[in-house]
Amino acid sequence: MQQQMQERLFSNGSRFRRSLFLVVPLLALTAAVARCEDLETLVQQVLERNPAILAARRAVDARKSLIAAARTLPDPSVSFETMGNLVTLQRGDPSSARVLRFSQEVPFPGKLSLQGQIASAEADAELWKYEQVRREVVSELKMNYYDLLLAQQLTDVVGKSRTLLQQFSEISEARYRVGQGAQQDILKAQVEVSRLLDRLATLRRERDTALARINTLLYRPPDTPVGPMPEVSKPRFDWTLDQLYQKAVTSNPDVRINRREIDRDELAVSLAKKSFYPDFEVEFSYFNRRDLPEMYGLMFKAKVPLYFWRKQRPELESATASLLGQRRQYDNTLSTLYFRLKDLFLKISADANLLELYGGAIVPQATLALESSISSYRVGAVDFLSLLSNQGTVLEYEMKHYEVLTDYCKTLVTLESLTGEMLTP
Repeated sequence: MQQQMQERLFSNGSRFRRSLFLVVPLLALTAAVARCEDLETLVQQVLERNPAILAARRAVDARKSLIAAARTLPDPSVSFETMGNLVTLQRGDPSSARVLRFSQEVPFPGKLSLQGQIASAEADAELWKYEQVRREVVSELKMNYYDLLLAQQLTDVVGKSRTLLQQFSEISEARYRVGQGAQQDILKAQVEVSRLLDRLATLRRERDTALARINTLLYRPPDTPVGPMPEVSKPRFDWTLDQLYQKAVTSNPDVRINRREIDRDELAVSLAKKSFYPDFEVEFSYFNRRDLPEMYGLMFKAKVPLYFWRKQRPELESATASLLGQRRQYDNTLSTLYFRLKDLFLKISADANLLELYGGAIVPQATLALESSISSYRVGAVDFLSLLSNQGTVLEYEMKHYEVLTDYCKTLVTLESLTGEMLTP
C-alpha cells in the first residue's frame, strides 16, 4: 500500500510540473487576454461615439463660423423720414420732403483684418482644445483597457495558483492518510485556497469596473458584453528624451493652445493701438419734394477718441498685461511638460528593466525553487509550509510582473497624449 501511495505522489508531482508550465508563459512578456475587444477597434468607436469628443468638434465648427463675421463691415443703416404732413407733402415748402438715408460705418483701416485674425487664432486654439479632449478620452479608454487586461491576466494567474493549491491539498491529505503528513498541512492548504478566492472576488470587481467605464466612454450600456481579441505583447519603445521634447513642443495641445492664445493677445494689442484712430461713417441721403427738384446728400462722419486716457489707453494696458501673462503661462506650460516627459521617461526605463529582471531571473528562479520544493515535499525532505511559501512567492512575482507590464503600457499611453505619437498597438 505504501508503494501505491508513493506512485500516486509521483504522479501528482508530474501534474504540478505541467501546471507550472501553464502558469509561467508570461516570461516571454506576452499576455493572453480572456475576453476583450481589439484596442484599435475600441479607439475608432470612441472617436465616433463619445459625446465629449463630438461636443468639442461642434465647438470648433462654431468658432470657425465666427471668422467671416469678424472680418465683415458693421451692418448698414437705412432710415426713412417724412417732413411736413404725415401723409402728403406741403406744396411750395422746400423743407417738406420725404427723405431716404443710407449709412455705413467704416472702421479705421486694418481693424477688420485684425479682428479676423483674432477670430482665426481663437478658432485654432479651439481646434487644439478639441485635440486635447480627443486625446484625453482616448487615453482614458486605453488606461481602462489595460486595467481590464490586467484584471483578466491576474484572474488567470490566481485561478491557476488555486488549482495548484487544491492539488497540494490532495497530496497532503493522501500523505496524512498513510501517516506521512500532518492534518495542519491540509488546513493550511484550504486557508490559502480561501485567500485566493478573496483575491478572485476583488479582481472580478476591478474587471467589471474597467469594463463599465469602457462602455461608458463608448456611449453604450455599462453591461454591454465584449468580444474576443488577439494577444497583446510588450510595445517597443526606442525614443530618446530629446525626441520626446521636440515632438511635444510641436504637437502638445497645452503648448499649442498657449501659443495661439499668445498670437491672439498680440493681435489684440495691435487692435487696441488701432483704437486710438477714428472710425468713419458714410451717409447718403435722397430727398423727394413736391413740385421741387429732387435733392441728394452725402455726409462723412468720424468718431474722435477724445477721451482716450479713460478708454483707449486702459484697454491697451489691459491687452498688454494679458499678453505678458500668456507668455508667462506658456513658459510654465513648457516647464511642466518637460518635467512630465522626464518623469515618464525615467519610469518607462525603470519598468523596462524590471520586466527584464522579472522575466529573465526572478520568475524563472522562483519557479525552479517551487519545482524543487514539490519534489522534496514528495519524499518528505521539506515541510508543507516551505512548499506554500515557494508557491506564494511564484504567485506574487507573476502578479507583479503583469502589473509592471501594465504600468509600462499605461506610461506609453500617457506619453501618447503628451506627444501625439502612436506608441501603443
